[in-house]
Amino acid sequence: MSFATLGLSDVLMRAVAATGYTSPTPVQAQAIPAVLEGRDLMVAAQTGTGKTAGFALPILEKLFPLGHPDPTYRRTAKQIRVLVLTPTRELAAQVHDSFTSYGGELPMKSACIFGGVGATPQIKAIAPGLDVLVACPGRLLDLTNQRMVDLSKVEILVLDEADRMLDMGFIHDVKKVIAKLPTKRQTLLFSATFSKEITELANKLLNNPARIEVTPPNTTVERIEQKVYRVAAGHKRALTAHLITMGAWEQVLVFTRTKHGANRLAEYLDKNGLPAAAIHGNKSQSARTKALADFKANKLRILVATDIAARGLDIDQLPHVINFELPNVSEDYVHRIGRTGRAGRSGEAVSLVCPDEEKLLKAIERMTRQKIDEGSLVGFEPPAQSEMNSDRPERQRGAPANANGRGQRPANGSGTGRSQGRSDKPRSEKPRTDKPRSSQPPRAARVNSEPQDSVTEERRHQAHGNRAAPSTPKTDAPRRPAGNRPQREKPALFGR
Repeated sequence: MSFATLGLSDVLMRAVAATGYTSPTPVQAQAIPAVLEGRDLMVAAQTGTGKTAGFALPILEKLFPLGHPDPTYRRTAKQIRVLVLTPTRELAAQVHDSFTSYGGELPMKSACIFGGVGATPQIKAIAPGLDVLVACPGRLLDLTNQRMVDLSKVEILVLDEADRMLDMGFIHDVKKVIAKLPTKRQTLLFSATFSKEITELANKLLNNPARIEVTPPNTTVERIEQKVYRVAAGHKRALTAHLITMGAWEQVLVFTRTKHGANRLAEYLDKNGLPAAAIHGNKSQSARTKALADFKANKLRILVATDIAARGLDIDQLPHVINFELPNVSEDYVHRIGRTGRAGRSGEAVSLVCPDEEKLLKAIERMTRQKIDEGSLVGFEPPAQSEMNSDRPERQRGAPANANGRGQRPANGSGTGRSQGRSDKPRSEKPRTDKPRSSQPPRAARVNSEPQDSVTEERRHQAHGNRAAPSTPKTDAPRRPAGNRPQREKPALFGR
């Protein structure tokens, strides 16, 4: 079968040929005709099988029949014809790149919007009206509420990675977006995994959908060689470096569960001569974009990421994926290792499993219906106990102040201040006393040069809340006569 038999125009055929594809994948062969017929779709297919082209190509054909603008449509300010929702910024950028690549010869107007960057350029891009808008739900809702986007004329809605878009983390935003769309529309759901609950929810959004399953759901690509290494949690960083070094791996994507863990692992690898960078939700969009671009261009050997990179990253010929920590959600394992073995190529996926993660491993094996082979630890020397946490950066105490004027903590942990690992503001440099403030002698009592008259006694009483003031130490200095100072009438101290 060729793309020509699927009903695509010559313009799109040339665009597909320019990308290097000669024949459609199974999911494309079934999805493209169904989209062109105007049917709602629910597509389950393994990651890396070409789902993006499966909806981008027929959508462009519908917008520009035979490669020409639709004469019945007139572009209106702020209005959108096709809306594609994605769960992550990286996936949104990648889907938008696919549309611009396939529609390079078409008079298409498109934009990609997501949070983490300024909204002004996005607003300007939307202002004249668009054929295709690729968006993350959060920023889209913000601009819609500001009346910068009009969704009332959307003709086609695409939920890419539908299982993530419809889970509890995104369901409320998705419902708010759908409420602003017209009832009469075409809806397409594409994902690698579908749970029973999500399938039921998706059926409420679709109208008599055609369901396409080119592979059993929740399965992994056969060309990916999977291995599991059982190792203590404290040995994982050393084992990661060992596998990359001994295997001479030149391009590796490593997944961690937390942002802090990604930072620490990247710092450890970089310190041990393995160039690495981390991307996660706390990184600025410019830093995430640069790290990903350097990794794709083979300028960066190791990319350490949280699950923001588990969905949709298309990296040509990525050979190795490491699960530094197993995901809490079993379906995410499929998406993680699916970053390798794409477009019919082979790949290797390695998982490092500590005793606390055995239950997660068993859940993954149940879901994928396969037993993952165990890797050999021959040649790996676990680090000494004293070296296991040596990669943790410590702030020095008592060191010279930095550019901000704040003091730094010494590595030995001496000195006063908060416990190590805290990133709060440093404590004051003033020495503190163990005595509470209330037990220190009042100022009036510390000065013994003050005249000993009734006015002075009154002040001492008032300073102590009308309680008896401590006696003033006697001095050899002669007392000043009371007559040298005008006397004031003593107030009634206990008049209340």
